[in-house]
Amino acid sequence: MDQKIENQLNLAISLPEEERIRTDDLNTGFNEAEGSWELIIRYSGDIERAAAGLINNIKILIGGYALVTLPQENIEEFASLPQVIFVEKPKKMFFDLEYSTSASCLDFQYGGSGYGELGRLNGEGVIVAVIDSSVDYTHPDFINADGTTRIIELFDEQTGKVYNSDDINAALNGEADRVPVTDISGHGTHVAGIAAGNGRASQGRYRGVAYEAKLLVVKLGSDRFFSSARLMEALDYVIIKASELNMPLAVNLSFGNNYGAHDGSALLETYINTVSNTWKCVIVAGSGNEAAKGIHISRQFDEGAVSGKIVSELVIGRYEPFIDIQIWKNYADLLLFTIIAPDGTRYGPLQGEDVITKYMAGTTEIYVYYGMPAPYSPNQEILIQMIGLDYISSGIWRFEVEAVRVRDGRYHMWLPAGSFVSNDTGFIGTEPEVTLTIPSTSYNVITVGAYNQRTGAYADFSGRGYTRVIETVKPDIVAPGVNVRSAAPGGGYTARSGTSMAAPFVTGAAALLMQWGIVMGNDRYLYGEKVKAYLIRGARPLAGIPVPSQKTGWGALCVRDSIPV
Repeated sequence: MDQKIENQLNLAISLPEEERIRTDDLNTGFNEAEGSWELIIRYSGDIERAAAGLINNIKILIGGYALVTLPQENIEEFASLPQVIFVEKPKKMFFDLEYSTSASCLDFQYGGSGYGELGRLNGEGVIVAVIDSSVDYTHPDFINADGTTRIIELFDEQTGKVYNSDDINAALNGEADRVPVTDISGHGTHVAGIAAGNGRASQGRYRGVAYEAKLLVVKLGSDRFFSSARLMEALDYVIIKASELNMPLAVNLSFGNNYGAHDGSALLETYINTVSNTWKCVIVAGSGNEAAKGIHISRQFDEGAVSGKIVSELVIGRYEPFIDIQIWKNYADLLLFTIIAPDGTRYGPLQGEDVITKYMAGTTEIYVYYGMPAPYSPNQEILIQMIGLDYISSGIWRFEVEAVRVRDGRYHMWLPAGSFVSNDTGFIGTEPEVTLTIPSTSYNVITVGAYNQRTGAYADFSGRGYTRVIETVKPDIVAPGVNVRSAAPGGGYTARSGTSMAAPFVTGAAALLMQWGIVMGNDRYLYGEKVKAYLIRGARPLAGIPVPSQKTGWGALCVRDSIPV
C-alpha cells in the first residue's frame, strides 16, 4: 500500500467494486459511470504540470490543497509524484424560540440603557456565510424592507451555478426560474435564521443575532448528505468572495461526520486551519449530536504492560447492511486485536501492517486494513469494514485486545455518526467523551456545543471533547440548542434542537464582534483566533459544570461580556 494514501482510500481501491458500492462512506467520491475518483490532496510545486496525463481535472484550493478527479488505475502512480504530499478520499458529511437573546446576553440589541455603541451592533458591514442545505431566499427574514434580497450570492454546488443578487431579486419579482434552488429539508433556512434572520415575518420576535449582515449561501449536495470535498470547495468560494468584497466573514458549519483520528490531523481539518488564516474570517462548527449514542469507547492498558487482555462488546442490531469500525492507537503500542463473532468464532489476531485481510463470518464479510502512521500523524488505524451478504449477523460482537508491549496504552473505537447506523447498534459501556464530529475537531474553528437555554443545563446529546491525544479543549463554548425557533421554508417558523442550532448563535455573535472591531474601528484585528479568545473570555459557566469541561468547554455564550468595553 502507498503510505501517501490514507487508510480508507487504500481499503476502498483494494476492495472489489461490487463489494465497495454496497457500503456507504467507503464509496463516497467514486463516479461509477466514469470509473473515476474525486480525491482531496495536499501538494507542493506545479501539480497541474506534474499530473498531466494522469488526472481528468483539478480544482486548486487555497493554501496548497486541491480536488482532483482521475481513473482508479492511476491513483497509485499519481500518489507517487514528488509534488503530491498526501491523498485522501472525500467523506460523507451529514446535517445534523422564543428567541434566546437573554440567554446569550444579547439584550443590548433591544435598546437597553447604558449600552452606548453596543446598541448599534446588528451585523452591518459583515458577511455571514451559511454553508448548508441552502436557504429559502423567498422567506421575509432574508429580504430587506424595500423588497430586495439580503443575499449577495447563492452558490448551488450540485449544478455549479452561482446566482447573484440580481438573479435573486428577479426571482422575488416573479421570475422564479432565474433561481431554481430550494431548501427541502429546511436545515439551512433554520440555521440562517438564527445567525442572521431579520425577523420580518414575525415583526422582529424571532430575529436572528446579526440581523443586518449580508449573506453568502452555499447549497451542498443533497438535503441529507454531501461530500467533504464539497465543503472544502465551499469554504474556498466564500473566503475568496469575502476578500474580493473586502468584508469580514463569519462562516457557519452545522454538520459533520465521524471518520478520522479526532485530533485535527486529517486533510479536511488542516485545510480548515489553513483557510481560517487567509482572510478576516471566523469559522464556527457544531460539535455534533453523538454524545448520547453508543458510537465510542476507549480503553487503557497500564504503561509498560507486556500481557493482559481487554474485551469490548458491540451490539449489532438486526437489518444492519454494513458498518465500519475505526480503531485508533499510538503506533508505539504493540497490541493484537481479535474479532469474536456472535456464534463464538474467532477471527485473528489481526496482523500484517499495511495489508488487507478478509474473513468470512457466516453471512458477514469482514475486511480489515491494519494501517501505518501518516507523514503528518503518529496515529495507527485499524479499519474494519463489515458487509452483510444480506445483513450483518446481529448480536454481540466482541473485540479482544491483547497487550504485547505498551508505552501509551490507550486506544479508541468509533462507529459512524449520524444515521449511518441504527439505534439498535452500539457499544456496550459506551463513553460520551471524545464524540466531537469532524470538522469541529479542527483547532482553528470555534467549536460549539449545545445547552438548554430554559433550564441552564447541558444538552446530553451535545458532542463532547476533548480532542484525542493532545486533548485540546473542545467544545470551546456552548450556546442555546434545545427547541430553538427559527425560520422555516415557506415563510414561517419552526423549532429544532441540536448543535446545528447552537453553532449559528456563535456565528452571529462573531459577526457582531467583527462589526464592533473592524467595521466600527475599535479593533482592526478582531478576527480569527482573537474572536475565539474574546468569546471564551465572556463565556459564563453553567451551574455545576467546571470550566473548562469536556461537556461545555469554557461555558455558555455571553456576547455582552465578550466585547471589551
